[in-house]
Amino acid sequence: MFSWKSKHVLPGFKITMGFTLVYLFLIVIFPLLGLGIKASAIGWTRFYEIASSPRVLASLRLSFGASAIAAIINVFFGLLVAWVLVRYRFPGKRVLDALVDIPFALPTAVAGIALTTLYSSKGWMGTWLSPFGIKVAYTPLGIIVALSFISLPLVVRSVQPVLEEFDPEVEEAAELLGAHRGQSFMQVLLPELTPAILTGFALSMARAVGEYGSVVFISGNLPMRTEIAPLLIVTKLDQYDYAGATAIAAIMLLFSFSILLGINLSQHWRRRRIAPALA
Repeated sequence: MFSWKSKHVLPGFKITMGFTLVYLFLIVIFPLLGLGIKASAIGWTRFYEIASSPRVLASLRLSFGASAIAAIINVFFGLLVAWVLVRYRFPGKRVLDALVDIPFALPTAVAGIALTTLYSSKGWMGTWLSPFGIKVAYTPLGIIVALSFISLPLVVRSVQPVLEEFDPEVEEAAELLGAHRGQSFMQVLLPELTPAILTGFALSMARAVGEYGSVVFISGNLPMRTEIAPLLIVTKLDQYDYAGATAIAAIMLLFSFSILLGINLSQHWRRRRIAPALA
């Protein structure tokens, strides 16, 4: 007779759950609680003064704005890369698949130095772009390039498994019923990919918002122009301004959590709308 115990892959639910909760609290919950307690100790008046200062606002606008643009760019190119890796066979496919994960394996400081060298006025790419008046290094555009580089794999790896599991015969059936390629993609495939795309966007933006190493070299770190929020936090810490660093970190945490929560709620709402139609 079939036993309920056979459903469990890991034996000892209480033990495994206990270790999971302890690890989660030590690595995630306690640091966030410490940040919240430290931020609340500053006082609302002081917190507002720090949060509303022009330099902090400029750094937050740059960090979240550049991260959003990089995530949008990665949604398009990440979907394109995942599509090529899943739908086509060609020599060197496995090598290209492995190259997608290089931003994960490469130290971020090394990535920042490489991108700065490549896109500086005398670099390989900068030399070609300079005649057109396009300057990448030490500008907000350079920050977007760096953030796009380090967060692209998150979109690819979010979309790729969904594409692999999708049955191409469904698209073929839609085309047999009269739908052209564009209609088949927009009405058949895209709805299935939307949750994965939103997940990739959220992960990409969350990864980019907190990025430091790859940006600090290519940005130029000019206050009010190319200074990102993580760099400003480090600057505050170097100046022993722990209150200022804590306030900026708390603001970034609040915004990042709001973005992730909003995307998760939108996915939940979409699943609730689709479920009755599939029933």
